[in-house]
Amino acid sequence: MMREDKMKKKKFVLFPIPILSIILLLTWLMLNNTISVGHIVLGSILSILIPLHTSRFWPEKVCIGKWSTVFKLSMVVGYDIIISNIFVAKLILGKNSDLEPGFLEIPLDIKHPLGISVLASTISLTPGTVSADYNQDTGILIVHALHLEDAAAEIDTIKTRYEKPLMEIFKVC
Repeated sequence: MMREDKMKKKKFVLFPIPILSIILLLTWLMLNNTISVGHIVLGSILSILIPLHTSRFWPEKVCIGKWSTVFKLSMVVGYDIIISNIFVAKLILGKNSDLEPGFLEIPLDIKHPLGISVLASTISLTPGTVSADYNQDTGILIVHALHLEDAAAEIDTIKTRYEKPLMEIFKVC
C-alpha cells in the first residue's frame, strides 16, 4: 500500500534540472562551433536525456538565487582568468627563484555541495591556483598557489570574489 502511494507521488518531469539542460545545450553548440538545425536538435535531445538519467544522483533540487549575480560572477571569473594568465606567464618566464608556491587552507561558509564544487572548479580554472582537497568534516578547502605572498589576503580574495557570490547564487528549493 505504501509503495503504491510513493509510485503515485512521483511525477514525470521532462526537465528535472532545467539549468543543466540549458548548460548542456549551450556547451554542445559551443563545442561543435555551429548552430545548425541538426546540432540544435541533437543537443536538445542530449540536454533532455542526460538530466533525466542523472537526476536521481542529485540529492536536492537546485535553484538559482540571483541571476544577476551569476552574470556578475561570470564577468569577475573571466577577468580573473585573463589577468591570472598574464601574471602566470610573467612568473614562468622569470626566474624560478622568484616563485613562492604554497598551500592555502580556506574555511568555507558555503554549504551547498554544488556551490562548493563550482567554487573549487573556479579556483582551478584560474591560472596559478588549483583546488587540492576538501574536508567535509572541517569545511576546509585546500588550494595550491603557484605564487603566494600573503595567504590571508589570498583567502580573503577568494572568499569575497567567489564564495560570497556563490552563496547568493546557490540555494536549495
